[in-house]
Amino acid sequence: MKILVCIKQVPDLESRFKPNGSKLWYDEADLAFRMNEYDEYAVEQAVRLREQLGDAADVTVLSIGPDRVGEALKKAMAMGCDRAVHIADPDALLRDPWQIASIIASFAGGRGFDLIFTGMQSQDRGSAQVGVLVAELLGISCSTTLVGFACDGEYVIAKRELEGGIKGVVKLRLPALVTCQLGLNVPRYPTLPNIMKAKRKELLVIPVAELLATGPVAATVSFHPPMRKGSGMVLEGDVSTLVEQVIGILKEKTAVLR
Repeated sequence: MKILVCIKQVPDLESRFKPNGSKLWYDEADLAFRMNEYDEYAVEQAVRLREQLGDAADVTVLSIGPDRVGEALKKAMAMGCDRAVHIADPDALLRDPWQIASIIASFAGGRGFDLIFTGMQSQDRGSAQVGVLVAELLGISCSTTLVGFACDGEYVIAKRELEGGIKGVVKLRLPALVTCQLGLNVPRYPTLPNIMKAKRKELLVIPVAELLATGPVAATVSFHPPMRKGSGMVLEGDVSTLVEQVIGILKEKTAVLR
C-alpha cells in the first residue's frame, strides 16, 4: 500500500505575530516554526498503518514551502515516514488553497497512492479546504474530521466528529483521502535513534514550477490584527455594593437604564 501524508509548517502559536511589510502575511523575522498540529495526527496515523501492514506499506511525506520546511519533513521521517518530498516554493504563503491542492494533486496523480492523509486544517490559515480539494482533483473518495480510523487494505472505516458531539461512521473504498483532527491518536515523540535514521532517508526536492499550472481563485487583500477594544473594568466588594456600582456605571456611561 502506498501512503502519502501532506503536512504544513506553521508558526508556533506562542510566537508574537505582526503583519509583514506588504500587509499580506506575517512578518516571519521573529517567528518560530513547527509542524501543523493537525498534521501530526495525520503522520501518526499513517505510521501506525505502516506498522500494522509491515513491508506491504510505504509512507511518503510531502510539504510545500521554503527551505525551512525541511525541518518539519525531518521530524515526520523521524516519526516513521519512509521518505520525504519537498515542493520548493518560497512564495507558498501567497498561494490560495486551490493552488496548494493543485500542486499536491499534480504530484500525487499517476503515482498510485492508495491512501492520502492530511490534517483537518492548518493553524495559520484554517481554511480546511486543501484536503477535500485534493480528493476532488484526483477523483477519489474523501472523509473529513476523523477521530477514529481503521483500514483492512481495501476499505477505510472512518469515524467522523459532527456537530453537537455526534459521531458518524463511513466506509470508503481505496483509493481515498482522509483529514485528521484532535482525538484521533496521540502523536509520538521522535526518539534519538529515529532522528539519526531520518538523516539518511531520501528527501526529494522538486521546484514548484514543475507542478503548479493554475492561478489563484482567491487572493489576500489585506492582513491585519483585530482592532483594539476599550479596556474593561474590574469591580470588587460585596454583592450589594457591586449592584449599586454596576447600576451607576450603566446610567452614567450607557443608555441601557435611561
